[in-house]
Amino acid sequence: MEPDTPLLRLENAASYADRILDEVERVIVGKRDVLEMVLVTFLADGHVLLEDYPGLGKTLMARSFAQVMDLDFSRVQFTPDLMPMDVTGSAIPRGLAGDLEFRPGPIFTNLLLADEINRAPPKTQAALLEAMEERQVTIDVETRQLSPPFLVIATQNPIEYEGTYPLPEAQLDRFLTRIAVGYPTPDAEWQVIEKRMARRTDAVHLDLVAAGETFIAMQRAVEEVHVAESVGRYMVELVVATRGHRNVSVGASPRGSLALMKLARARAVVKGRDFVTPDDVKQVAVAALAHRIILRPELWVQDLRPASVVEECLDEVPAPTAPAERAVDR
Repeated sequence: MEPDTPLLRLENAASYADRILDEVERVIVGKRDVLEMVLVTFLADGHVLLEDYPGLGKTLMARSFAQVMDLDFSRVQFTPDLMPMDVTGSAIPRGLAGDLEFRPGPIFTNLLLADEINRAPPKTQAALLEAMEERQVTIDVETRQLSPPFLVIATQNPIEYEGTYPLPEAQLDRFLTRIAVGYPTPDAEWQVIEKRMARRTDAVHLDLVAAGETFIAMQRAVEEVHVAESVGRYMVELVVATRGHRNVSVGASPRGSLALMKLARARAVVKGRDFVTPDDVKQVAVAALAHRIILRPELWVQDLRPASVVEECLDEVPAPTAPAERAVDR
């Protein structure tokens, strides 16, 4: 993030967050909780893995966030023949002298939609995930920085595995959150139909809410949120509980604890607070930890999900008393 970006007052950041969610909800109807979790991930400067069935608006969601925040947007359809240079760009000869000219790939953007990421071979997946972690691309021994903000929404289809390359656990760990969209309620689905008939077109125009420096300032506001020691230790105890769970082969790493901290602080900003509560931790725990857990091999054939393990840990680990609001000079 740019160090000279002005810092937003927390109440202003919360107001912007509400307006962003209201605007995106005009097209993604009845999924306020999912939209909030995506925005919280973005404010925490993290990447999102959306794993759900086709036709639930994952691509539209990514485009909508880019539109209301005025972010440069690129979409890459991952396929088995996609090469790393198709994502990162490449250096090509120019003129008779043979000088190399760099042609940037779609990764040089603010918000990248990596559609069906598990359909690309591991080498291409690794090229993207390296850029996600380092915020830079190295081609022909020259390193190029990605302009902030750099955010990725990757999608996976959980029902099609033929011709796919599942992301290994070490690469799943690079995503700050994994989120399922889910089907809308019948009332929400009817609103989608009503809105489409009223528009008389498939195209949707959303108003700009928070552009450029405003969004980066919202991200910086997250760093001003206080985490009491009791709440921080609660985060650690939740992560440790996943490691000792009877159904778990490998629990969440310390990166999971950091993910809880980042997301809980970002959620506090969305709610207009300068301190984290245990409820903030509970609301982000499944999205932050479930994809960092490996179940015991004999349980893979059973209908047991890592999310259920996190939910059990939330039930078993006692939460501290909510801290009083911290007095700060705003």
